Amino acid sequence: MATRDPRWVLKDRPSFALIIGLVVTGICALVSFSFDVINGAPVQFFIALALALAPVPLLLAAVLALDRMEPEPRSNLIFAFAWGAGIAVLVAGVINSLNLHYIIDTAKLSEASARNIAATFGAPVVEETMKGLVLLGLLRFRRAELDGPTDGVIYASMVGLGFAMSENVSYYLGALSTSGVKGLAVTVVLRGVLSPLAHPLFSSMIGVAVAYAAQRSGPERTTYVLAGWTGAMILHGLWNGLASYGGFPGLVVAYLALLVVLVVLIGVVFRDRRRIVALIQRYLPPYEPTKLVTQADIYMLSAFSRRRQARQWARAHGGKTGVRAMRDYQLAATELGLLHERAARHMVDEHTFHEEQRALLECMSTARADFPVPSIHARSAARGSPPPGYAPGAPT
Repeated sequence: MATRDPRWVLKDRPSFALIIGLVVTGICALVSFSFDVINGAPVQFFIALALALAPVPLLLAAVLALDRMEPEPRSNLIFAFAWGAGIAVLVAGVINSLNLHYIIDTAKLSEASARNIAATFGAPVVEETMKGLVLLGLLRFRRAELDGPTDGVIYASMVGLGFAMSENVSYYLGALSTSGVKGLAVTVVLRGVLSPLAHPLFSSMIGVAVAYAAQRSGPERTTYVLAGWTGAMILHGLWNGLASYGGFPGLVVAYLALLVVLVVLIGVVFRDRRRIVALIQRYLPPYEPTKLVTQADIYMLSAFSRRRQARQWARAHGGKTGVRAMRDYQLAATELGLLHERAARHMVDEHTFHEEQRALLECMSTARADFPVPSIHARSAARGSPPPGYAPGAPT
């Protein structure tokens, strides 16, 4: 029996630690929302909550679309989102409120001026620290899941989306209470339509840094994390400062800055995909004698379009069982390449390497056994030729 099934996140029961963590984050989210209910009418709260929730499915789909090469465990993704929506928002909200009152009392400023100062210099430090803690937890306890900068971006985006969703409830409720429907509409456009990825982009600075740190050892790991943390706080502070003090021109500059960061991060993700493909092409050919990998398989695994073509072929000939087998095979083969990289970087010991290698090979063997090869093509497939439609253009 395989000791590590690549589909374990879909099969295993949630761990006790995960259940406790989700309970705690859920309680924190309820406490945070209770403050919003107290500050506004219940009807207004549910309107704000519905508007904050509305874009979340689309945003989650956009983020997870980046995570197709080597999908992250669902439990980790759920916890990251819940941390942002619960613990991070509650603690950051309390500290930000205390900072605001401290500035008002000590500097004798108006509430509006104090809010601008707190938003520009205080909130970025507090909020990025609270969001970043879950990423540090991954580095400490789930280091093996951070296979590259894409993973860092995914986890950071999940915690950022959770944080933004809960925070938007407060902003929408405040706008509705003070400025009515018109103020709510403006706030929804600014936060929910024009800048829904702001918090994920801020946190991605930390996520990328943590992912790079996971691939290394020694003092440089701390340097990477601190650099990412500083970048997240500076970007967040720049955004808040330009929005608070810059007027419309400031908003334009802030949006342009976010756009640049988004383009850079997309470039990082695509570069990371090429790295993973290179690992597959480097480490999988030696497994050809096992009959678990062929040149056609490597060709298929080296592009999203060909992976999708293979799944479509599997579904056409084998239904749900076929496509599930193909997904298992693709994931296990990708994990095998990443496992070799972790071994090359001395991130896993020899015993762990061989244990996981054996498990992944068993998973690949089980998946291949369920590949739906039509009888008309069985003979050519036995000789190593890919069936028509499996990987068009592959070497035979």
